Amino acid sequence: MEYKFSDKVSGLKASAIREILKFTSDPEVISFAAGNPAPEAFPTERIAEISAELLGSDPILALQYSVTEGYGPLREYLKTWMTSKGCFHSEFDDLIVTSGGQQANELSCKVLLNEGDTLLCESPSFIGSLNAFRSYNVNLVGIEMDDDGINLEALENALKTEKNVKVLYLIPNFQNPTGRTMSQAKRKAVYELACRYDFMILEDDPYGELRFSGENVPTIKSLDTEGRVIYSSTFSKLISPGFRTGFVSAPAPIVQKIIVCKQVSDVHSNIWAQVICHRFMTSVNVPEHFEKLRAIYRNKCGLMCSYIENGFSDQVRYIKPDGGLFIWCTLPDGCDMNEFCTKAVRDYKIAVVPGNSFSIREDEKSHSFRLNYSTPTNEQISTGMEILARMTKEMLG
Repeated sequence: MEYKFSDKVSGLKASAIREILKFTSDPEVISFAAGNPAPEAFPTERIAEISAELLGSDPILALQYSVTEGYGPLREYLKTWMTSKGCFHSEFDDLIVTSGGQQANELSCKVLLNEGDTLLCESPSFIGSLNAFRSYNVNLVGIEMDDDGINLEALENALKTEKNVKVLYLIPNFQNPTGRTMSQAKRKAVYELACRYDFMILEDDPYGELRFSGENVPTIKSLDTEGRVIYSSTFSKLISPGFRTGFVSAPAPIVQKIIVCKQVSDVHSNIWAQVICHRFMTSVNVPEHFEKLRAIYRNKCGLMCSYIENGFSDQVRYIKPDGGLFIWCTLPDGCDMNEFCTKAVRDYKIAVVPGNSFSIREDEKSHSFRLNYSTPTNEQISTGMEILARMTKEMLG
């Protein structure tokens, strides 16, 4: 039988990252292609303790249906925490718990955009969100980036020339895939453009607490006085991605629509995980926990960067991040990046992600590739980066 798929999904393709990860089933392959938190970052003992306490004292709370908005104590905790960060304005915002940051971004798009409306985003950008946006047949337009974030001139030009611009999607902190951080000046300028051209900003911030160097930069949401910013984040990089617990802080009318859409999607997010998140965040020394995570990634990033700086071909440029999980490397224009990535995993047993996996358009060329330092062990980083460094010199001189 020939199956005819809906227009919303017929153009969607499997993530190139997932395809590359298939190579990692080979035990000889060292993968720098994933984006998982470091195994040593998981607070397994405390999670086990809280789980045992919960299932022993109040199992029905963890096993019964719950409300779509999210576990009440967790929502109140998040409102207080987000208020302290300037990401929740009690006079006009509300907050909903979602199934990870991915659902937060997908539902935000669903409630705000019609087919054919324009969504602007950084180019390159996170493939998971891009596919979510594509599933609603929006006009997805990428805006080039500078070292300190989105190019303002290109952004304003798109605002003047593209029709029905409704949303600008940004990852301002340690952007996936480039690791870049948007400057405070650009955050202010972007918000001013939102006010002038009347569009919403979707600020995706899964890595904000993972800054391990440099000065903290306030969120765009903290600048929001007109209810123009939707702020999404997640516990995936702070406690556990398997919990699938994220959240959205946004103007109340938008959150109310997200609630309705979520009800027809999954009813509510995993209540057991929500309770664990709340009890974890209210029973541990949170600054100490976050600093432990930062120390892990500071060390791993520094180790990986040392091999780039001291071993890679001089023709490879890279962006050294101040946090997050990723490093963005760029090959010279004459080098075939896809062939480089294929050769790396096929011949050298090192998996990296080709830059065009994060492109907005299929015909968009990229000379870059993404490295992940959070998932591999320090030993794998040392071994793999030594091999990758040798490869760059053999290919590029």
